[in-house]
Amino acid sequence: MTDVIIAGCGPAGAVLAAELRLHGVRVLVLERETEPIPLARIVSLHIRTLELLAMRGLAERVLERGRRRPVGGVFAGIAKPAPAGLDSAYLLGIPQPVVVGLLEDHATELGAEVRHGRALAGFEQDDSGVTVELTDGERLRAQYLVGCDGARSTVRKLLGVGFPGEPSRNETLMGEMAVGASQEEIAAKVAKIRETDKRFMLSPVGEGSYRVVVPAAGVSAEPPVLEDFKDRLRAIAGTDFGVHSPRWLSRFGDATRLAEQYRVGRVLLAGDAAHIHPPTGGQGLNLGVQDAFNLGWKLAAQIRGWAPDSLLDTYETERRPVAADVLDNTRAQVELTSAVRKLLAELMDIDEVNRRLIGKITAIDLRYDLGEGPALLGSRLPDLDLEQGRLFDRLRQGRGLVLDRTGQLSSEGWTDRVDLIADSTVALEHPAVLLRPDGYVAWIGEDQRDLERHLARWFGEPR
Repeated sequence: MTDVIIAGCGPAGAVLAAELRLHGVRVLVLERETEPIPLARIVSLHIRTLELLAMRGLAERVLERGRRRPVGGVFAGIAKPAPAGLDSAYLLGIPQPVVVGLLEDHATELGAEVRHGRALAGFEQDDSGVTVELTDGERLRAQYLVGCDGARSTVRKLLGVGFPGEPSRNETLMGEMAVGASQEEIAAKVAKIRETDKRFMLSPVGEGSYRVVVPAAGVSAEPPVLEDFKDRLRAIAGTDFGVHSPRWLSRFGDATRLAEQYRVGRVLLAGDAAHIHPPTGGQGLNLGVQDAFNLGWKLAAQIRGWAPDSLLDTYETERRPVAADVLDNTRAQVELTSAVRKLLAELMDIDEVNRRLIGKITAIDLRYDLGEGPALLGSRLPDLDLEQGRLFDRLRQGRGLVLDRTGQLSSEGWTDRVDLIADSTVALEHPAVLLRPDGYVAWIGEDQRDLERHLARWFGEPR
């Protein structure tokens, strides 16, 4: 019997497996696909996701495989420079198969077991665990099951959790293929069309191939073929640019759906299994990865036996509203008319408006409702210089952390779960803070008894 079975080894599943392994939880990941999906679409790792990966020592791995991009222009594709004062001035563009591979490698290095070509067919849960049946008839047992198995999640469907929302009304074709037209012709046509249609794109990806993105004619359940691309290119650009020899072809829609529950008993949902939305703003992968960072330490605490009552329930109460907000802002971006887009572009010349929209997309302004307190409570704490090293380097083990400028506080009784750094030099406006393993501030103050109450709230009873 293992502790946790995860269905799906995409970004959310791989990160969750790694987070659980940091706490010694036995993890089995079931991945339906036998080989990496060949769709080499470029995804954006946003500021908060890059910070979370840096907290686990993964920053260099992703930075060396991706391309830095300006953080401006992430809201509805409106080209505005990043406002002054952002903690980071770039996003990272990286092929999705590359980042998935890096995250899976990280999980397996920490001891997670990943089985490819294995798919869940059914499960039953009881008071002590979950029995999972695979498509080949094998039966497995775990304390918990987490569905990270995508928008068509088998786990969610078998769990009977509703997935209400709006179906796709518009679809977009995307693929990689050779192009016969000259670079000059392509650049001129694309620039003209993108003045009014940001969904249209032909961009070189090396070796004579281009990534082609073009609005589809309608909504279809059938996989696209090359002729579909030619038809749509001719309709919109007046030429098919001589496209041929496709490497891969796909379509995606603008459906928005949100699971009614993230947890039923011992079965939980994360990533696209819990929420889907249009790709505008590039938030999907980031949202799922951040789900996993929120859930991992809480589920580990439950299994290790020190979780306070209702800690695991805070996964849904914190993350579901975040997903609902992402669904709202992607709907808004998709539905901007040209007149509203023009007005919004003017408003974004105001730094505070621009920063607010960037903060929403990149999750740096996310604040969990942890009660009354200063604005920093429930918010992220950026990387800070310490007397010895950097803050994020001290979070690599996925433990809590008391950052104490007073030198008077103690985490005695919780030292198996929480570290303490006494550092009077750190650039922190408060006397001390308690950081959760996901990097969010759970307490601010300087009173030892008050700290102990909050240590018990988030990290259980002292030992």
